[in-house]
Amino acid sequence: MKENIANTGAWGIALIVAIIVSWFLYRYLAPRTWKEWASASVVQAFIIALYAEMYGFPLTIYLLVRFFGLDQSDLSANLWSTLLGFGETGMMIAMILGYSLLFAGIGIFMEGWRELHKAQKEHRLVTERIYGLVRHPQYTGLFIALFGEGIVHWPTAFSVALFPIIVVAYYLLARSEERKVESEFGDAYRAYCRRVPMFIPRWGQWRAMTTTRTDTQS
Repeated sequence: MKENIANTGAWGIALIVAIIVSWFLYRYLAPRTWKEWASASVVQAFIIALYAEMYGFPLTIYLLVRFFGLDQSDLSANLWSTLLGFGETGMMIAMILGYSLLFAGIGIFMEGWRELHKAQKEHRLVTERIYGLVRHPQYTGLFIALFGEGIVHWPTAFSVALFPIIVVAYYLLARSEERKVESEFGDAYRAYCRRVPMFIPRWGQWRAMTTTRTDTQS
């Protein structure tokens, strides 16, 4: 089996990539409360499990072969291309689509972070531009990026299982954050919440999520 599964055993690369991605995570999510640390810890586990299988050992594929008897002549390290029998072509499609979602998610995340950072320095409620599309664009971007990398590009048993847990954890964190903002801004924030969705923009607004830029703000 091992000669049919590529991209395994590069533990040094797995460690380096996990460290870089983890640095980015903690640098920009900047957890402070125990709820924020708990949510970030689930994402950390997602990252470690993902890159350990991507560059280290494809445990998910091994377990599928071991317990479900997949045809070893049609294996690749990517779960979708193995299950659907698409081989290298399937791996390439999954990689392109996954990376597209990853970079789109990172862009949304960073745009939300810049808008919020600027508003916090000015001690004001941010409701315009990307925050006029969703109330938590940083979390929306995080979900899209993790979905692209850990579900589309390189799904593993752990990344698929952890993804919904991450969504629930950040939903609960977002609700907690909203209660704090509501106590500070009152009716203005309640009106904003009625007008703008939490994570998913309204139909037809997805394009605006990836084209909004702070440098055009008046």
